[in-house]
Amino acid sequence: MDDFSDLMQANREFADSFDLGGFDGKAHAGIALVTCMDSRIDPLRMLGLKHGDAKIFRNPGGRVTPQALEALVLGVHLLNVSRILVVPHTRCAMASASEEELRAKVGESAGTDASWQSFGVVPDQLDQLRQDVAKVRTHPLIVDRAQVGGFLYDVDSGLLTQHV
Repeated sequence: MDDFSDLMQANREFADSFDLGGFDGKAHAGIALVTCMDSRIDPLRMLGLKHGDAKIFRNPGGRVTPQALEALVLGVHLLNVSRILVVPHTRCAMASASEEELRAKVGESAGTDASWQSFGVVPDQLDQLRQDVAKVRTHPLIVDRAQVGGFLYDVDSGLLTQHV
């Protein structure tokens, strides 16, 4: 339990001045965002949003996975989502290595064979972005219920560029 003591102390300090309670869980700005787990991305600030404005789904590469689609369907039907942004980013590890290279790196780090693990590498980010946006736009439970856009976030400038 000591491995988390610094974080538990930080949480107690956070809770002492906690003022984010009382929200209903809906996306008050009507936004849902699928983006990468990369710590260089600050999803709310990059869009000028605040706590309670958006639903955020993060995964390696900012991919529209079955789990992301599930979250988006729930967002559209139950959580006030009317606009969906799919946002991968520049200099992403998922777009800069092959599946084999990642398996080798993870296997070396783990000290065991990782050749069976899938990482969802993205060989062409813009093509994958178009495919992921199409998945959302054509999903039978989302189609015509939300605007969907595909953007690339530049981790060095903070700028978004719309591609789809």
